[in-house]
Amino acid sequence: MKRIFVTGGAGYIGSHVVKALGERGCEVLTYDNLSTGHAEAVLHGDLVRGDLADGTLLRETLRGFRPDAVIHFAAHIEVAESVADPLKYYRNNTLNALNLWEALRELKLSNVIFSSTAAVYGIPEHNPVTEDTPLAPINPYGASKMMSERVLADLDASAPDFNYVALRYFNVAGADPQGRIGQKYRNATHLITRALKTAKGEYDRLQVFGSDYPTPDGTCIRDYIHVDDLAAAHLAALDHLIAGRGSAVFNCGYGHGYSVNEVVAVAKRVTGIDFRVEEAPRRAGDPPALVADSRRLRAATGWQPRHDDLEFIVRTAWDWEKRLG
Repeated sequence: MKRIFVTGGAGYIGSHVVKALGERGCEVLTYDNLSTGHAEAVLHGDLVRGDLADGTLLRETLRGFRPDAVIHFAAHIEVAESVADPLKYYRNNTLNALNLWEALRELKLSNVIFSSTAAVYGIPEHNPVTEDTPLAPINPYGASKMMSERVLADLDASAPDFNYVALRYFNVAGADPQGRIGQKYRNATHLITRALKTAKGEYDRLQVFGSDYPTPDGTCIRDYIHVDDLAAAHLAALDHLIAGRGSAVFNCGYGHGYSVNEVVAVAKRVTGIDFRVEEAPRRAGDPPALVADSRRLRAATGWQPRHDDLEFIVRTAWDWEKRLG
């Protein structure tokens, strides 16, 4: 039994990790302001409704729970919004993360898993991308996450008892295969979810942003990882930390990508609906391709994905969308 404190555990990825922790038998406490999360998505443990900007409540909660490890998800995640409103992203993703790191150091708590992103790489020269690829984010979302990673690295260097794992997510998609939880954003921006909502008739068309990228079919290529495989990577990272193997940074992806057009084709096949697709100009902050080299994660933790199948990913997301009505 391990006591795990999860910020943002009512959100899409956080709730799947809370589910995995609960199924393992961990004692879980979720801390979430519910600005984008949903209380009913927290399937295990207790929920404290709180904001990381509230230092008093944060410290009181941590002091009372005394976790063995902390998993930090709470963040804004929309690339285009970060370009339009950068201060919102630096305030929440960087400053609020700093509030959490300060509270952990004051209370002498260690073992942190940080929800980072492939956006820290910007437009890499080579794909697949390794963890040693230079960090050069091209949007405030990626920059805000990069800054938090840097603070964690500096804490690790200055405090021998402080250990962390930063997991750099590539494109997370899909839903719980049992249909209990899934993506439930008010404004769907992720490609697979947007495509499925278009198939449902919630949108009259799906826009494809850019068809002139230097890729085989001209559309962006991304490495799509099923959310349950990503949750399993968090448990593997937790085992890594609890075993005292030290701090690390790991990419989370499958090592191959699909273009936007390929994803759209699979979405149409899974749903059986030939929904309308419209070409649109490139979107600010989008690199042409991002594919993970995740060999370091596999070698260090033994992580092995179980759902490396785009059709399975889309089908679980479609089953969830239908459940939402």
